[in-house]
Amino acid sequence: MFASRAPATVGKGAKFSVEELYGFTKKPKVARGHCGKADKADSRKDVKEKEESMLASHILEAAKKVMERRRLEIYMRECDVTMEDSDMPYRYLGKTGLRVSCLGLGTWVTFGSQISDEMADSLMTLAYDNGINLFDTAEIYASGRAETTLGNILEKKSWRRSSYVVTTKIYWGGQAETERGLSRKHIIEGLRGSLARLKLDYVDIVFANRNDVNSPMEEVVRAMTFVINQGMAMYWGTSRWNAMEIMAEYHYFQRDKVELHLPELYHKIGVGAMTWSPLACGMLTGKYNGGIPQRSRAAMKGHGWLKERLCSDEGKQQLSKVKELSLLADRLECTPAQLAIAWCLRSDGVSSVLLGVSNTEQLMENLSSIQVTRGQNKQAIRRRLHHRGPSNHTRSDSLAYRSCPC
Repeated sequence: MFASRAPATVGKGAKFSVEELYGFTKKPKVARGHCGKADKADSRKDVKEKEESMLASHILEAAKKVMERRRLEIYMRECDVTMEDSDMPYRYLGKTGLRVSCLGLGTWVTFGSQISDEMADSLMTLAYDNGINLFDTAEIYASGRAETTLGNILEKKSWRRSSYVVTTKIYWGGQAETERGLSRKHIIEGLRGSLARLKLDYVDIVFANRNDVNSPMEEVVRAMTFVINQGMAMYWGTSRWNAMEIMAEYHYFQRDKVELHLPELYHKIGVGAMTWSPLACGMLTGKYNGGIPQRSRAAMKGHGWLKERLCSDEGKQQLSKVKELSLLADRLECTPAQLAIAWCLRSDGVSSVLLGVSNTEQLMENLSSIQVTRGQNKQAIRRRLHHRGPSNHTRSDSLAYRSCPC
């Protein structure tokens, strides 16, 4: 604890206590005699002085906390530990004590595939420096190369392992029959493989990437309990399960899971949701409004499902809505991408929104979505974000991207 009368330096060589700095010097009490009516005046004066004293005490306590924080910051800087304020909000993951950045960096499509390792390094550094502490990957991403790239970058960094969260997902691990699904064998061996590629002793969260109807629930739970007890993971969760679909896709056109099916779980058992694809694989940025650009995700090999989706009648209807939402973004003085991410962040049940970016410019743009609801018109923007999201979503909308290999 710090001393309650911590000195503050004002000017050159001048030192004052907190009380003196804020003008709360104690005055000696003056004895007063009893003289009839004077007693009432003295009583009122005493009450006034007491009220002033209490107010001064509250202000003094606040001033002490400010000075203690400043002294702590100086001390931590001397110990080479930073305590800088970050614009990144942090949220508890469900009812756990784990705090994660409201925006996380995902590696699907990008790491080990779409972008170079140098670009991946730049994205990781920029994300971490801007307060992102959550990095998500999976054994299936780029056939394991995403985990390898992420692991190589983390190995080079001097970041404390306790300062960031790594999540991975287990289900598709290889071609053999025993290298897929959620059997006890694959959960344990698959996670060991992920840890080897990540060059980590443990991951913070391991997700069961899909529900495996052929593996008894008891077997899945026991295997996940085993990897936690062995120190291979801190927590475990589910992704795209039929009943929960905890790690849900969430954007304007995919709302059912997060807004209709999950809220009861948020309050009853404290489920926390990590949502993905807030930009619907780029659709909500407006990049596909005039067609499919050559270097876009929809033009990449293996993403024919996305191209077909965009060119379908339903896709064309959604693209027309994107044009309308772009006009709303202009009025709010933000980009369509920032508006879409801010719309996802407005949900109380969402612990973190995973970003998928291929360059630093995209990452900086996405990070700025945090500021969308931090202006003078914060409440008005919140209301617009809540009410202007497409309300005519249907069950077919909720299934729009369920076929994607994530």
